[in-house]
Amino acid sequence: MAQDITKQKHMNFKEIAAYSLGLFGFQAIVGLLNSYQAEFDSSILGADIAVVGVLILIAKIVSAVFDPIVGNMIDRSKSKNGKFKSMIMYSLAPLLVMTAVVFLKVPFTGVGLYVWIFVTYLIWSLAMTLGDVPSQGIASVLTPNPTERTNVVSISNTFKQVGFSACVVIVPIVCLIIPNGSKVFVASGETDTPMISSEYFFTALLTAVLGCVLFALIPMLNKERVAYVATEKTTFKDMIGALKNNKPFMLVIVSYFLGFGRQMAMGIQVQAANVILGSQNLVAVLGIVTAVGSMISMALCPVLIKKMGEKKTYILLSVYGFAVSVLSFVIGHFYFISPENKVLMVLFYLSLFLIGLQFGAVTLMPMIMTADCVDYYEYETGKRMEGAAYSILTLTIKVCLALGTALGLVFIQVSGYSDTVTQIANGTATGFDLGTKDLVFFAYTVVPGILALLSIFPIFKYDVVGEKKAKIASELAARRKNAE
Repeated sequence: MAQDITKQKHMNFKEIAAYSLGLFGFQAIVGLLNSYQAEFDSSILGADIAVVGVLILIAKIVSAVFDPIVGNMIDRSKSKNGKFKSMIMYSLAPLLVMTAVVFLKVPFTGVGLYVWIFVTYLIWSLAMTLGDVPSQGIASVLTPNPTERTNVVSISNTFKQVGFSACVVIVPIVCLIIPNGSKVFVASGETDTPMISSEYFFTALLTAVLGCVLFALIPMLNKERVAYVATEKTTFKDMIGALKNNKPFMLVIVSYFLGFGRQMAMGIQVQAANVILGSQNLVAVLGIVTAVGSMISMALCPVLIKKMGEKKTYILLSVYGFAVSVLSFVIGHFYFISPENKVLMVLFYLSLFLIGLQFGAVTLMPMIMTADCVDYYEYETGKRMEGAAYSILTLTIKVCLALGTALGLVFIQVSGYSDTVTQIANGTATGFDLGTKDLVFFAYTVVPGILALLSIFPIFKYDVVGEKKAKIASELAARRKNAE
């Protein structure tokens, strides 16, 4: 009688902790760039914030070409250290250096400034890809047990989400450490003094060093357990063919693109904190409240998956995300009118927490589904293409995140944010008006909610769930055992 593969355990606590902390460190770096680069370029370097959003988008699209190249390198790897682990090690040095370089104060102006911003961010994006593709893809080979994989991905992605939001805590701490640094809170309740260039740089340097040290734990302590054979060179055409022939994976990718704005709130979180709470350093309040909901969501995902399956869980969280985002905007509007109302204040922060409960759908589910789709492709063709699949997934994530950030920054610019910040600095204004607050909060809540709802339509046809998923796992286990 064949042994039930879903009952076998392969990973110990040390490995799970190493993978989780590694993703935490890596995402702390990514989250810092995503949340603070545009604000740094605008407030310190003097760049137009909307133009910066466009440059980030273009750099992401250009660097996206590198994702399938990295995926191809992974699939062809013959490294004795592991095809994913060796690639992660290559990424550490360039990632550390370029994270600091992006936050250097340079004397450039005009076209030269925008060229600097674009080139440095593009190089950083390439360095990030070297680590991003293998750190996502390695999840598919850590264990052949799909149930154990789901649990590990859930735990590690909780750390990943916390890491992505870590900058909202690190930045205020650095502001307190740096001599003459900005105040985190002001007794009068007015907008605090703006961050200075040294605070941005030392925050970036600290985050880069700690993030890379933690990221290195993945190749140091984890094992690649699913056997593979290095393939010949896979062309971009072959990768598109693999995507085309893997219908479930195509549905996952199309769904992610339709929901591209689900994380756009992170791209404008600093500006939203400044507008809504009166201080960009209070971004920690927004980040922590939402992050707690996200952590709970990802902890609940394995339970929901066990009860309902991946498909129904994704749809449930997405529909919920739309509903609660609209509710939060309505509550926020009345709170902005009467900020002294304690009941509205409690409801406002509660709604932000409730928004966080949807994020398991966008941060966790695509990882689980992609790993299942890799198994499906092997089941159908006899070939494993983790590198190709995860390079396409990470490409999709980065492009969608850039699209969401660019769209969010357009809303910020249209809202009059930059002009009001200048007026406050000159003493001609005391704060943001209701129209600006509503528009920024609309971009922070309702737009991601609408796109979350759109993302469910391809998932209606996704079918690698339940008995079919279990059959695929058991058949692949039998094939590998026979091949030994």
